Amino acid sequence: MSSLRSNPTPSGVEPWNVKITPKTIRQVSVVCFIAWVASVYDFTLFGTLLPVIAEDFGWSVAESTAINTYATIGVFIVALAVGTIIDKMGRKKALIVLMLGGAVASGLTGAALGAVSLIIIRSFSGFSMSEEVVNAVYLNEMYKEAKSRGLMYSLVQGGWPVGALVSAGLSALTLPIIGWRWSFVVAAVLSIIVVILALRLPESPTFAAMREVRRRRAAGDVAGAHALAAEHDLEEAAHHATGVKDVFTPELRRHTTCLSLAWFFNWFGIQVFSVLGTTILVEAKGVSFDNALIILVLSNAVGFVGYVFHGWLGDKIGRKPTVVLGWIAGAVFSFAMLIGPGTSGYIIPLYAMTLFFLTGPYAALLFYMGESFPPQVRGMGANVAHVMAPLGGIAGSGLLTVLLTAGVDTGWAAIITGTGGLLASALCMAGTRSIKDAHLKTTVIA
Repeated sequence: MSSLRSNPTPSGVEPWNVKITPKTIRQVSVVCFIAWVASVYDFTLFGTLLPVIAEDFGWSVAESTAINTYATIGVFIVALAVGTIIDKMGRKKALIVLMLGGAVASGLTGAALGAVSLIIIRSFSGFSMSEEVVNAVYLNEMYKEAKSRGLMYSLVQGGWPVGALVSAGLSALTLPIIGWRWSFVVAAVLSIIVVILALRLPESPTFAAMREVRRRRAAGDVAGAHALAAEHDLEEAAHHATGVKDVFTPELRRHTTCLSLAWFFNWFGIQVFSVLGTTILVEAKGVSFDNALIILVLSNAVGFVGYVFHGWLGDKIGRKPTVVLGWIAGAVFSFAMLIGPGTSGYIIPLYAMTLFFLTGPYAALLFYMGESFPPQVRGMGANVAHVMAPLGGIAGSGLLTVLLTAGVDTGWAAIITGTGGLLASALCMAGTRSIKDAHLKTTVIA
């Protein structure tokens, strides 16, 4: 593991006391942005090319959405390990390990022989899709003293629409030339580039301090451990091993539950309007596949502005209300888009606004997650909520498949699944704790 070690710190400066300079923040932000672009590129590429993959293997629409459901079950299983990786290995090493896993999943997708092999391979994309959990934890700690933290994070989290835009754009340009299999090899190369860049990142001083507190405790230096914990606003219990139970203590139980359900239901909408966007546009609105790719490119360009807007708004009115209001607006626009006419002049702006308010609030949501859990369970808490995303994807994709198999019109199936999920997620988010009550030194470990 020597290749995964942080860069040497300045002489005489311990890693938990290293000053985070503007240059360091820019470096970390850029790498985390590229990492998220690469992760989303691969994830949305699968959904974008699913109609082409289905045609190649001779699957019906219901069969292809069912395969997507089974693959998402695998994503959930793989993602369960991420919280432990972040809190045990560290933020930097977790980023590297997750992107390596994503590179393997991307590359092998192009070698899939059928439904079973595709499901198994796509399961490992759960590593790269959990990269945003690393971002939420890592950047929250690196931006600790920065102003306009939410706006800064929104630019990094804006990697979602950028990755989706690149996925749709490159697919439109290169699919006729290299085919769907080599498209995933390109995604694997991008992930490898991220790994190389991440090797030069520093570890979070907060995590370094947590690790040193544990070392001092183990060595019998209780006073030294206490002093370092106080210096970095860590709890005295930070030296204990953490587990899932630690984010369901009385102080955090309601918050963790509501936040997890918000992720769960919102991914109904993500599955319908983002991952399976081409399928919905083609089947529900009668748009050709080529035009659907163009609509996705234009809509995700608007979606990036949504990230910046919601990051800025979160700094002004609070991240929790920003997410709630954004998702309610997304439900309204998606409903209007699905029940209206199938003309480009109507679909493009409404689909764009749907993604603006569906994905944009994640800029506020991910940073909110980092703020709302104490440092020693920050990775675990964020991941417990985040793993509900693939579960929501499973349920959302499964519900859509059931409705389509039962003969429900594609448009109404999308309304029930996608729009309904968006509205439910906003209501669950309203039940989470407010940041002003989420003191980072709340005792959460018995």
